[in-house]
Amino acid sequence: MKKNLLVHKHLIVRAESKSPPKDEEHIVDWMREFVDSIGMKVLMGPYAKYLEVPGNRGLTVAAIIETSHIVMHTWDEPVPAMIQFDVYSCGEFDENDICKKIAKDFDLTKIEYKYLNRETGLMDISGGILNYRKWNLPQI
Repeated sequence: MKKNLLVHKHLIVRAESKSPPKDEEHIVDWMREFVDSIGMKVLMGPYAKYLEVPGNRGLTVAAIIETSHIVMHTWDEPVPAMIQFDVYSCGEFDENDICKKIAKDFDLTKIEYKYLNRETGLMDISGGILNYRKWNLPQI
């Protein structure tokens, strides 16, 4: 069997935030910087839109990257606000670095994640509720 040179890694994050992003222009800039910080390249976007529908109010931002996509959805009506973050790539990335950045930039109170290898199935690589104290981030 021929070995595939690409990897198929998928990080799914659910977080709770005291300070979720709400500004479309700011989150587009943040997403560009984020993509660069994990060694990826933007192919299209990022695109962002804030939705003002009661019960579903929040921000969505998406970037098409050379190796797949990155998407963030926020809901800012609940307290704390909810953030769902999704990175799928055929390139390597470090799930802990991504979770640290989200925790630092959006003042999280909780972060959970699943990291999957999707090359031949949906195999768990890692996941769980992360411990902020070991990262030396501001107290949350």
